[in-house]
Amino acid sequence: ALPTECKMIGLPALSLLLLLLDASTGFYLPGVAPRQYNDGDRVEIRVHKLSSPRTHLPYDYYSLPFCRPSEIVKQAENLGEVLHGAVIQNSPYEIFMGKSEFRVACRVELSKLQRVSLSQRVRQEYRVHMIMDNMPAATKMIAEMPDGSKKDMYDRGFRLGFMGSKDIPGTDPNKPYVNNHLRFIVKYHKSDTFEGARIVGFEVEAYSVKHSWEGKWNEQEPKLTSVPLRPDLPPMPAWSGEIVYTYDVVWEHSDIAWASRWDLYLYMGDDQVHWFSILNSLVIVLLLSGIVAMIMVRTLRRDLAEYNSAEEKEELLEESGWKLVHADVLRTPPNATLLATSVGTGMQLLCMTFISIGCAMLGFLSPANRGSMMTVTILLFVLMGCVAGYCSAVTYKAFKGNKWKALTLLTAFLYPGVTFGIFFILNFFIWGQASSGAVPFGTMFALLCIWFLISFPLVWVGVWLGYRRSLKDPPVKTNMVPRVIPSQAWYLHQLFTMVIGGVLPFGAVFIELYFIMSSVWLQRFYYVFGFLALVCLILIITCGEMAIVLCYFQLCNENYMWQWRSFLNTGSAGIFLFGYSFVYFSSTLEIMGVVSTLLYFAYMFVFSMLFSLVTGTVGFIASWWFVVQIYGAVKVD
Repeated sequence: ALPTECKMIGLPALSLLLLLLDASTGFYLPGVAPRQYNDGDRVEIRVHKLSSPRTHLPYDYYSLPFCRPSEIVKQAENLGEVLHGAVIQNSPYEIFMGKSEFRVACRVELSKLQRVSLSQRVRQEYRVHMIMDNMPAATKMIAEMPDGSKKDMYDRGFRLGFMGSKDIPGTDPNKPYVNNHLRFIVKYHKSDTFEGARIVGFEVEAYSVKHSWEGKWNEQEPKLTSVPLRPDLPPMPAWSGEIVYTYDVVWEHSDIAWASRWDLYLYMGDDQVHWFSILNSLVIVLLLSGIVAMIMVRTLRRDLAEYNSAEEKEELLEESGWKLVHADVLRTPPNATLLATSVGTGMQLLCMTFISIGCAMLGFLSPANRGSMMTVTILLFVLMGCVAGYCSAVTYKAFKGNKWKALTLLTAFLYPGVTFGIFFILNFFIWGQASSGAVPFGTMFALLCIWFLISFPLVWVGVWLGYRRSLKDPPVKTNMVPRVIPSQAWYLHQLFTMVIGGVLPFGAVFIELYFIMSSVWLQRFYYVFGFLALVCLILIITCGEMAIVLCYFQLCNENYMWQWRSFLNTGSAGIFLFGYSFVYFSSTLEIMGVVSTLLYFAYMFVFSMLFSLVTGTVGFIASWWFVVQIYGAVKVD
């Protein structure tokens, strides 16, 4: 009778994940075709954005007093790039394949406002992002592995500047200094299989140098006395009235093939941590599986044997047990429309997550395609509106609901509306900071059009299909007069079961969640989607088994109002996630400013709400399946 059929919608995605579970990490399929450069060919450098893990407010590169080309040309961006605040533009840097040289980019005179802005960005630890041949600029780091060996790693972008200290000679403590000399280290690969060379690495070493020159400044042929660069040269103060920007290029041959050039960017550290996360989650799953098996095999088998025994039926009338609530167990819950809406949206998010992870594991959403993950996730959420409508309608029909218009509108607009409303309000705060992360009103209007013209009709179609679907007859009939629920023990109180039901699913994903949050808030790459798929599968199993155990204990105590409780018991994992966001904020992040703090907690609230919908939906569907199975197996007069 029921929305267990909703989970059939996600079977194609589940099958895809099961086929790929042996892959512990996602592999990379190039997002663009390789390009060969001959000696002397110009290699274009594009500027991307300025970003900082301390503010999470991206800025346009040219919002600071840098050298500008004669004409600024913006590159077309996809939806994901726009939402990330990326503004990709051309740069004045002239680089030619195989030609190593030192060049002066320009000399910039700074106004008072520009000096204040530049100094503030340095204090906020902003990093500069550039792109060459679709490769992001990176700072090389050397990491020490657990076995004592050392491995090269990349950190995205390079530092805009640094704060002076007693340990840095020639600097004043707590004064900002800007990196005005860039050394571009371009790694290239040559092979007999193709002509020319392919770029496989783009490293940037940033230096702060207070340049000096002879006589009057000559824009065409400046005569710098600070060249060649020496360690004894003083750094460039960010509060100076003029800054000379310079750069040089170093070409290095590399044995790294073009298809493997992203490996250093995507390196996630020691895999043992992820395997520990998997083992930690599997222990929880095995524990719950043992409890569920004991309930299903021993307890339920004994109960069913007693309930179906004719000579003991009269004795059972005086006993307690889950059979005594058979005439009320499928009674329509309060706020059935809201519960059906929540289940529909949870299935929508579940299917979106499965397909997104599957595509990422196949390499279709590689970082080479900037913004692709965000774009595909939004489009999948819109297209899965049909799944949301269908599952909410099937659930609502099983609840014997009759407010179909309200169901359709709530499914289409409730949770998407809350999410969009929060982002819309936050956008005004971001816009007030003059950040490029503020979504343009044109893009906002396009998102509204996608929502109203695509998502809403798909939800309506899904509700219509679910409404027309015939359901199986329920295993038991419902009495007209509801049974009185006896007083419950303290360990069956709603809050206690929510704590128990939420802490185990959250614990199953806790370690992997740390890496995901670090990739978002510390601006690191995350590309171990094989591990993520395993963790998500374990999360679903944990939620389902936890919900079944708590539902069984509840029914044994003659409390038949299990629908909302099964949803909230496992859905409370989102509350734990939001609580953990406070711990993560205080222990790991160093966010500066009221707006940045507001952004962090608002985004974490939205993510926690969506996480609650997913885990709650899994718990509800598992409980419904359990209820139908046990009451379908017992003989009722």
